[in-house]
Amino acid sequence: MWQLAGKSLNSRLLCGTALFPSPQIMRQSIIASRAEVVTVSLRRQTPSKNGGSSFWDFIKSLNVHVLPNTAGCRTSKEAITVAQMARELFNTNWIKLEVTGDDYTLQPDPFALVDAAKALITDGFEVFPYTTSDLIVAQKLVDVGCKIVMPWAAPIGSGQGIIDPRALQTLRTRLPNTTLIVDAGIGKPSHATQVMEMGFDAVLLTSAIALTNDPENMARAFAGAIESGRLGFESGFMPERNMASPSTPTIGTPFWHKEAISK
Repeated sequence: MWQLAGKSLNSRLLCGTALFPSPQIMRQSIIASRAEVVTVSLRRQTPSKNGGSSFWDFIKSLNVHVLPNTAGCRTSKEAITVAQMARELFNTNWIKLEVTGDDYTLQPDPFALVDAAKALITDGFEVFPYTTSDLIVAQKLVDVGCKIVMPWAAPIGSGQGIIDPRALQTLRTRLPNTTLIVDAGIGKPSHATQVMEMGFDAVLLTSAIALTNDPENMARAFAGAIESGRLGFESGFMPERNMASPSTPTIGTPFWHKEAISK
């Protein structure tokens, strides 16, 4: 059990709802993942328009915490407006804050991101800002009141895994009291295990589950990988050595004489 923005959760896997082949596969995959928080985009689906009501019915049937996002926004003003609309539509003060700065990498605009985060926190939101692994940007987000920061492992949808392990490890070391959730770039269960072994609090996934031959089974794989990585981190790893060390002690080990062996 762990705490995320005042909610007690069992799973450390957060799941997106986009890109799945069908709503039914999405639902089955989220159930298989055991995720208790799912992200939804106000721009892609609303609870009452363009067929969004059936999508919303699927989400409600999952009995999960909804984390609306501002995907597609390119200015702080636009992101703030979408966040305020999402609060009314989804009845939550949680918001995954995204402000795109580059169309090719979909890298967040750090200046607009910090400005929007500050305004939304003042307005009573619990902000989950999506950012890169840059320490200074993360620190600025914390300085304006973010209790949660969501750095990428690699550009969104790339599946590259951790492109800069040192940067992520620095974030974890320098922001020990901040909830850090790796969001974007994870492509394999082993990638998720790696970031959890670093001490990150959770992982948010969409493409790595939805864009596979069997999303439901991949969701199970990621659930196990994340749990395994966290258990390893909490247990503490054996120290690395520059030389071999026998796993069987010499004391108490039987030695056989040549005569005994020959008989």
